[in-house]
Amino acid sequence: MIEPVALSTLTTFRLGGPPSARVAPVTEQDLINETLVVWGLDENWLLLGGGSNTVVADEGFDGIVIHVVTRGIEVLADSSEPDAAGDTPADRVRLRVQAGEPWDDLVAHAVEHGWAGIEALSGIPGSCGAAPVQNIGAYGQELSDSLVAIDFLSYETGEVERIERRDLGLGYRTSALKQGLRGVVLAIELELHDTAAEASVLGSTLGQPLKYGQLAGALGVQLGDRVPLQIVRATVLGLRASKGMVLDPSDADTFSAGSFFTNPIVTETFARSLPPDAPRWPLDPEPADRVIPIEEYMGVGPIPGDEPVRLVKLSAAWLIENSGVSRGFRLPGSKAAVSSKHTLALTNTGGATAEEVAQLARYVLGRVQSEFGVNLQAEPVLVGLSL
Repeated sequence: MIEPVALSTLTTFRLGGPPSARVAPVTEQDLINETLVVWGLDENWLLLGGGSNTVVADEGFDGIVIHVVTRGIEVLADSSEPDAAGDTPADRVRLRVQAGEPWDDLVAHAVEHGWAGIEALSGIPGSCGAAPVQNIGAYGQELSDSLVAIDFLSYETGEVERIERRDLGLGYRTSALKQGLRGVVLAIELELHDTAAEASVLGSTLGQPLKYGQLAGALGVQLGDRVPLQIVRATVLGLRASKGMVLDPSDADTFSAGSFFTNPIVTETFARSLPPDAPRWPLDPEPADRVIPIEEYMGVGPIPGDEPVRLVKLSAAWLIENSGVSRGFRLPGSKAAVSSKHTLALTNTGGATAEEVAQLARYVLGRVQSEFGVNLQAEPVLVGLSL
């Protein structure tokens, strides 16, 4: 055990009192050993990585914090066969990354070496071990696009297990790790596109085809185009900084947990009840053309339940702004505020309490539910707080 410190010093929101105790092993084996000791004490325990997605109560945490600070990026040998896209092992690189490695340091390392696949995830705070918990994503890329597997210390068995991507239940900002699978991510394994071979022909290392309109627009290119990795990274960092989503000690708007609310997923039928200008993105492909039976064409209609339920994703930011909560909004006397740059983020303007953040979050949730009938979900892990 090491001396516990206020969790406000270890979280990007700068909130939270001290835990009862803390461990911070620096090697993978020590992380395994010390975690097993903590679990054997029958104490409450809290897993903490980069602290970018955690909001801790002012009273702190009555238990032991397992602070994951292990570092290291290892290139693995790849003996796999060509994939469905025709890429050979020479076109790919496998990485094993320690859980405590800062995520953006990994992205910078990959871009520097010409490895494509996570460049649009630049600037996301937090650690690599936390990345699969949320299945982090931004600007058209998600971790699930590149993740191969994780090495995981199971709380149930006390054993180290390898869990393949297909068994992690990865979805929009969720995973089996977030839905009750207890334990510690020790390392993540990624497969990225090695652009070295094509760079010798094209003269530059190009990122993956762009999938996000805002990023393509900022780059002045079309969706599906490929742009040099360094330019994609710089542009993403600029876009995130403009929204207060890149940590900056001189900008209180960045003292946050990033996006506090996830974009809600609703049925297409419900989405039609919203104003026409409410942004929405289909999650399912357009249904294929089909022959309509004559009785349906004549007005009998399809059999109830015969049509598949189609889902769409809404913009939480649009819902918040159009419910009357503007950028920079704060409750009277509170030091917690909606970011002045982006309504998805709640911020600590200086000296805010965790309860003030919770009060603001409850207010935003209430406004959106009252105005549109949508129940937003908080994205950060709340410790000792409830909404």
